[in-house]
Amino acid sequence: MPAKTAVDQIMRDISERVDAIGRPVAVMEVCGSHTMAIHRHGLAAAMPSRRRLSSGPGCPVCVTPSGYIDCAIALAEKEDVMIATFGDMVRVPGSDGTLEIARAEGARVMIVQSPLDAVDAAEAQPDLDIVFLAIGFETTAPTIAAAVLEAERRGIDNFHVLAGGKVVPPALYALLQQPDLGIDGLLLPGHVSAIIGLDPYMFIPSEFGIACVVAGFEPGDIVTTGTPEGVGAIEPGDVIEVECEGIGTLSNPVIAMV
Repeated sequence: MPAKTAVDQIMRDISERVDAIGRPVAVMEVCGSHTMAIHRHGLAAAMPSRRRLSSGPGCPVCVTPSGYIDCAIALAEKEDVMIATFGDMVRVPGSDGTLEIARAEGARVMIVQSPLDAVDAAEAQPDLDIVFLAIGFETTAPTIAAAVLEAERRGIDNFHVLAGGKVVPPALYALLQQPDLGIDGLLLPGHVSAIIGLDPYMFIPSEFGIACVVAGFEPGDIVTTGTPEGVGAIEPGDVIEVECEGIGTLSNPVIAMV
């Protein structure tokens, strides 16, 4: 089936299911990457009028409190300190200014591509304390931890992190407690879920009765991910089969984790 025909069919199926519910249906994508993908591929405009897409917590940079930026600016203004940060942090406003403005006024602010770049900078400049702005969700925590371990391995004692990491499930819990939220389902973040798994999200259906699903970032992932009607729970002893035309069938038995 041609791609456009398949997408048209999916949209018709979605429209029929929404019409069967008898009221508008609202789905929130949690991840900023999903938000960008939805708008890049025109999915929001293609959705049935009775299905509403809402954007959730988004990226960790966008929800960084001004107090954290104020602290980073104060550190950058010290004579023996250099701030190392990803480029998207320099324009985030604090209470009175940004790191970009502070750098223009003489503060030491270095743009890096990874936490390990900050470790290298600390090794190359032992007279400066290099402070990496550790912003991110669960996806960035492993790389930041790896940088700390690498600095310890190399005996670098002037590398520091200003912790500002966040975790997704508590943010969703706080969000779902809002009485006027009006959300029927959540599109969970793909990258974060690859790190933490599904168990941390179990409160969403159990406590709030809201459907949720993990999805990738391609258009087909976003519009088709879910459990088809009539599919039940997977039990030990079941066999999951995936058939690829021209390749064959892959069979995986389900076993219980002890």
